[in-house]
Amino acid sequence: MLKRKIEKEVRDIVNALWENEIKDFDFKGFKVEIPDERFGEFSTNIAMLLARPLKIKPLEIAKKIVHNLNEKDDLFENIEIAGPGFINFSLKKDVYIESLKNILRLKKEYGRKKPLGKKVQLEFVSANPTGPLTVGHGRQAIIGDVLSKVFKEEGYEVTTEYYFNDAGRQMDLLAQSLWVRYNQFFEKNLDIPEDGYHGDYLKELAKGLASKFKRDYVGKWNEEIKEIFKEMAKDSMFKIIKSTLRRLGVQFDVYFNEKSLLEDGTVDEVINLLKSKNLVYEKDGALWFKVSEFVDEDDKVLIRSNGIPTYFMTDIAYHYNKFKRKFDRVYDIWGADHHGHIPRMKAAMKALGIPDDFFNVILHQFVTLKKEGKEVKMSTRKGEFVTLDELIDSVGVDATRYFFAMIDPNTHMIFDMDLAVSKSNENPVYYVQYAYARIKSLFRKAVEKGITYKEEENLEFLCTIPQEKLLIRDLDLFDEILEDTLRDLAPNKLTNYAEKLVAKFHNYYTDNIILDIENKELSNARLNLCKGMEIILSRVFDILGISKPEKM
Repeated sequence: MLKRKIEKEVRDIVNALWENEIKDFDFKGFKVEIPDERFGEFSTNIAMLLARPLKIKPLEIAKKIVHNLNEKDDLFENIEIAGPGFINFSLKKDVYIESLKNILRLKKEYGRKKPLGKKVQLEFVSANPTGPLTVGHGRQAIIGDVLSKVFKEEGYEVTTEYYFNDAGRQMDLLAQSLWVRYNQFFEKNLDIPEDGYHGDYLKELAKGLASKFKRDYVGKWNEEIKEIFKEMAKDSMFKIIKSTLRRLGVQFDVYFNEKSLLEDGTVDEVINLLKSKNLVYEKDGALWFKVSEFVDEDDKVLIRSNGIPTYFMTDIAYHYNKFKRKFDRVYDIWGADHHGHIPRMKAAMKALGIPDDFFNVILHQFVTLKKEGKEVKMSTRKGEFVTLDELIDSVGVDATRYFFAMIDPNTHMIFDMDLAVSKSNENPVYYVQYAYARIKSLFRKAVEKGITYKEEENLEFLCTIPQEKLLIRDLDLFDEILEDTLRDLAPNKLTNYAEKLVAKFHNYYTDNIILDIENKELSNARLNLCKGMEIILSRVFDILGISKPEKM
């Protein structure tokens, strides 16, 4: 990485000049950044950071650093001081050409780290099988799917997991709601139970059951029939959920059933552990966890007075199970409405002696759909919600994935359905895919014009114009973008990068003749640059999970 080369040179010079004076200096704030194009190709703030510990004006520090760096004539074309002490760098053309060669040689391996020997788990979506996936689940699915790929790129061993509960009151309500819809099919006038499920998706399931069972269960309801309808509802809903996820290109390594935590004794094991540490007590016939000993919150019930574990209890057991599976870290992706659950879960992890950095939560804000300039109303209570399948039907898989990825998870998302299908530069997914298709078209046209592409040849003809240097510089940033995406757990870092990159490419394409039959050497050099662009865009698209159209 070019930025790292500059950082190393600057750091080495600083240490050589002021080693004794800056023994305790923290280089954490030291950065080599991408400045406005008027100020060079790279810039650093190091002189300002050193002013206080050295008790020297930033300008004087900058002059000393620049004087010593100028001797590194194999790297720097030009170094200038700007303002109060910023140092701006331009690199030699050979440095950029070597960077492009590296991309051309490594291809799909470019930016991919060696295995770290660390295991992480990402758990997301985790919707109970009570209905189709919503657009909110879709946002979570894409955040989780993209981040899992980035973790893999950065050398982690990754497990993706879907946690569900197919027992309890909600499943009972689903079974009864389905039974009512089945009865209504035979014109039996029954009402869906209070807090039941009203969605039209149950009508479709009921139609299938009516064909299978005929009138066998019309007007009849007992525990045995409830279990039949519960099992049918669960199996049918999971088929729908998994079909939606497959359609979206999201796969899970593990589907984990909550009830297994009761069956395999994990819940009892956790309770006994907490009892041995005197961190639980009985009150009003229930078992309580001493949350207040760890965080400023009231104590919470683990086992109700009727002997049934709370959601909090099974969630603790589930994360204890994750710890026993020897993951180094786990990441749960939750809707922002679950933020209140984090402190008590952190308390439970501490109580069980699990390291503080083991349990991590990525919160995402809600999604609002917009069509024809108006908000699309969604009400899950009445079953009148837009399903994830309906969204995919409307805008396609690529737009669904890209739009969910392109907004910071911490930001409320307005999903503009009209923009998502627009074939214009305002539509970001169209804009980035068009750059890829444009590159593929260039290679087809080269063949038609009799220009033979030769990889890594004629590269000396590149970087005679600033646009080419800046394009290679930005291609070289891909490695850092992956690191930034992982650090911030924000897939939008990748989409932002792709959009800025293709903006430069579109300008380059417009401003320059790429295929010149009168200058085949320059044409081949520029095709090599386009190939580098294709490689990086391909890498980004694969991680985002969008297609790579060769024609548009």
